[in-house]
Amino acid sequence: MGVTKTQNFTQEQNTVALYAKALAHPARVAILQHLLKSKTCICGDLVEVLPLAQATVSQHLKELKACGLIQGTVEGTSVCYCINKHKWEEVRDLFLHLFAQPVACQQDQCC
Repeated sequence: MGVTKTQNFTQEQNTVALYAKALAHPARVAILQHLLKSKTCICGDLVEVLPLAQATVSQHLKELKACGLIQGTVEGTSVCYCINKHKWEEVRDLFLHLFAQPVACQQDQCC
């Protein structure tokens, strides 16, 4: 497999790319939306909300947890998930900073 050369980019660019990759699947977006509106930790009912198998939901949860957007606690045989508020705010600020940058060219004068 080829080298990704991530070392050639800034820390911020790599971080934005990491979170963009985590958000790049509609199931993960749906999970985040559900957790955001629930205002509490969710234990096991995500499978009932999403049209996906338990194993698939678990894999998406694993990806979201790996990048820190969600956090989980083990309660007996189930794991409860919620939004990691600190990380959520950090990611929001990163994307706001990116999208706040003005577009240099005028559309009617470019490509």
